[in-house]
Amino acid sequence: MSVPTLILVTRPVTGVAGERTDAAGTPAQVPHSDLGFVVARASEPQLSVLDLGVTRGDGIFETVMVSSGQAPAIDAHLARFAESARLLDLPEPDEIVWTSAIAAAVALHPRVPVLAVKLVLTRGIEGTGRPTGWVVAQAARDFTAQRENGIRVVTLDRGYRHDVAQTSPWLLQGAKTLSYALNAAALREAARRDADDVIFISSDGFVLEAPTASVLLREGNRFCTPPAELGILPGTTQRRAFEFLRVYGFETDAVRLRASELKRADAIWLLSSIRQAVAVIELDGADVGFDRTLTAQLNEHLAAAGPA
Repeated sequence: MSVPTLILVTRPVTGVAGERTDAAGTPAQVPHSDLGFVVARASEPQLSVLDLGVTRGDGIFETVMVSSGQAPAIDAHLARFAESARLLDLPEPDEIVWTSAIAAAVALHPRVPVLAVKLVLTRGIEGTGRPTGWVVAQAARDFTAQRENGIRVVTLDRGYRHDVAQTSPWLLQGAKTLSYALNAAALREAARRDADDVIFISSDGFVLEAPTASVLLREGNRFCTPPAELGILPGTTQRRAFEFLRVYGFETDAVRLRASELKRADAIWLLSSIRQAVAVIELDGADVGFDRTLTAQLNEHLAAAGPA
């Protein structure tokens, strides 16, 4: 596997120009013509152990799929990155700097079929008021087997009502934060149940999302996904999937779905940037319809380097 490419974003947020910090968080003056990022070695220490992203998971991230050197959903990812920052009361990411840093990471990494580019912004070292940012580009994990054969999924109670984003915004539902311990725990529980993944259900019975993916259901010619208002991430891959489906005359909608609707769906997919579209072939031990042809066509669209 190729060595990851690391870019340290020295000017990650708007309104902070001409200053960067070293690995220990010590300020270092740089020219105002500085691009806002520097190339670093992923094999060497770069992050302070006092960074709040490390000690508290206080930060955000995005993972961008790059195919044939192009990132077809980059604008959507950057918009979601900015929205996550807003939800965490972080300063606004400097879109120009991050866009340039992503381009540099892609250009420096050896060409691979699919490149995963991860953007990270933390609150930085406590008391400094200077966020920390970096971009890592590395060859994506190969999910071909899951795309071709499908996955087994279990439903798990997320422990929140469907309206938690409105009633309790401090729970940060809908933000893509570094605090992924609960998602990781859910995936371990799936493995204990001899499954590959999870679909979260709200405590009052509504379909939400998977730990790292959006949920897509098919009933006849209608394709549905739960709406972002339920405190789930607005899916960049789900949006591109809807664009593809509408071209072929299918109905698409973002609506509240009861857990019972999963059981009567003609087909179910999990959608994410790197894994793309994987069909659910078994849900809570029951078989689910698997449209291999449509799944392959959908993934061909998602892997395309054209604009989203």
